[in-house]
Amino acid sequence: MHGYHPYVEDAEIYVPGIKKALHPALYPYNDSFFTSHARLTLFPNLVAGSIRVTHLPVDWALLLWHFFSIFMLLVGCWHIGRLCFGSPRAQWGGVALVASLLTIPVAGTALYIMDQYLNTRSLSTPAVLFIIINGVERKFWRAGLWGIVTAGIHPLMSVFGLSYVLILLWIGKRESWPVPVNVLFLFPFGLFPPVTQAYRVAIDSHSYFFLLRWEWYEWVGIFSPMVLLWWFQRIGRKQNLRVFGLLCRALVVFGLFYFVVGLVITIPPRLGNLAELQPMRSLHLLYVLLFVFAGGLLAEFVLRDQAWRWLLLFLPLCAGMFHVQRQLFPATSHLEWPGSTPNNDWVRAFLWIRVHTPVDAYFALDPNHMQLPGEDQHGFRAIAERSMLADRLKDSGAVAMFPVLAESWRQQVDAQSGWQGFQARDFQGLKEEFGVNWVVLQRPGAADLSCPYQNSGLLVCRIN
Repeated sequence: MHGYHPYVEDAEIYVPGIKKALHPALYPYNDSFFTSHARLTLFPNLVAGSIRVTHLPVDWALLLWHFFSIFMLLVGCWHIGRLCFGSPRAQWGGVALVASLLTIPVAGTALYIMDQYLNTRSLSTPAVLFIIINGVERKFWRAGLWGIVTAGIHPLMSVFGLSYVLILLWIGKRESWPVPVNVLFLFPFGLFPPVTQAYRVAIDSHSYFFLLRWEWYEWVGIFSPMVLLWWFQRIGRKQNLRVFGLLCRALVVFGLFYFVVGLVITIPPRLGNLAELQPMRSLHLLYVLLFVFAGGLLAEFVLRDQAWRWLLLFLPLCAGMFHVQRQLFPATSHLEWPGSTPNNDWVRAFLWIRVHTPVDAYFALDPNHMQLPGEDQHGFRAIAERSMLADRLKDSGAVAMFPVLAESWRQQVDAQSGWQGFQARDFQGLKEEFGVNWVVLQRPGAADLSCPYQNSGLLVCRIN
């Protein structure tokens, strides 16, 4: 229903880190746009280590890890339902609703509950749920271990999970903590460098960093879940579901707290260097728990044991989610299984490059190529396993998190301005300035270039 696309979107950041951990000779140029992320997480080494132990091909390892992460997320949702509801029906209702909505967008955060590919959030999301589960059960040493695991995989998501547990305990005990919860979030503020013009260009291209740039319907996506959660906690009180009501109340406080932090970062321009903290991504956890709670209530009080009611809800819901996924990747197979023959021109070209060009080949592509019709957000580095000049879309995300990359990114992107009109002399200029010696072009391409590969839409050409 949700599709599987192992090399799209943020996989362009995470998969090259895995492949370089396995084969250090890969990506000899410009690798800082993905290794900056890789150095902050155990994720690439964890996946690469599993591949070394099992001797599985990378494609199969990514699929199995993806399957495992979805399974663990649903296990976590089941345990949350177990804590909240006495009825197995309600527990499975929460699991079913989350499973049906894995790829639903989370307000204006540019996140899904679970992406169509493996990344750090795939593993950190279930880990955060187990922090909460063990926190509610007062098994604090286990919660701490899960916190360490989460921090090793996705530091930002561990902050959200741990802060929610602290809020939960504070509300449960109804007493003040010696250190305000917000200090846990504010402590790193002094560690961020000042904003440069190049960095400002990069973060300005990501409107979801700034609350005041969100559309009205994205603001609805902030507050409507909190209204529902407030209503849910009233239901919990009437039905004597104490843990359920407590979780809902804590989640409202959690959401409002990070909303205030998001406003503080957005409004004063001098705090622009804090945008990379992305406090509104806390909505990811809020949405996961909201759907667990909503599914449990629907199952218990609406669907009950009537099979036709379950079908009436879930068949249209799943059909709608499937339809949306097909619109997101219209030029690509819905399930990109390992070993299957791709039907996407860009993927075919990238695979040819992987096999037929030297490991130290250095490529330039349209800096907006991931947004072009038919490209379907496929990552060049992830598939082709070759170095590439910085692009305008995905690499700007790396710059937003690591400002030290800003000047290099802007220099490379500016050098590729006017790409659609480039001729052989322009590509030669890129070679002289940066050392690139290959290009991927859309037809009809450019004259005076040797192009050993071409398909119906693309050419792969050597710069002599």
